[in-house]
Amino acid sequence: MKFNVALIAAAVAAAAVATPAAANESRAEVRGGIAWAGGHEEAIAGVAVGYDFDLGTGAFAGVEASADKILEGGANVLWGATVRAGANLGAGKFFVAGGHTFTEGEDAWHLGGGYQHNVGSNVYLKAEYRRYFLDFNDVNVVNAGVGVRF
Repeated sequence: MKFNVALIAAAVAAAAVATPAAANESRAEVRGGIAWAGGHEEAIAGVAVGYDFDLGTGAFAGVEASADKILEGGANVLWGATVRAGANLGAGKFFVAGGHTFTEGEDAWHLGGGYQHNVGSNVYLKAEYRRYFLDFNDVNVVNAGVGVRF
């Protein structure tokens, strides 16, 4: 049975390599920006990894995992799981995004959107807005980032 599983896995891998490249892409990025709520502003920095699926006719959908930290002493890391969808527009992508953020304290839903612009064959710049819906005080975040596609 192990031989059959290995043979099937090898065939799938060979087919994937032989398939012409589509717009499906993995990506990783670093980002930073500003978070504000209740009259307070703080710098924020983070990282994200994701995968976008080509839906044809200029559309895409993707998933993302992220870790962001408000750069104030003692703030927790915000771990995020996000889905996004949007339009491929030549050298860039407009998208809307939504997901859930986990912290050691309070969890929150988030919604937002942004634009990702290609500046090379594998490099992109990104600007994004997110709103975190917390029980006591919603938080707004604007990020700019740079990433690589592979």
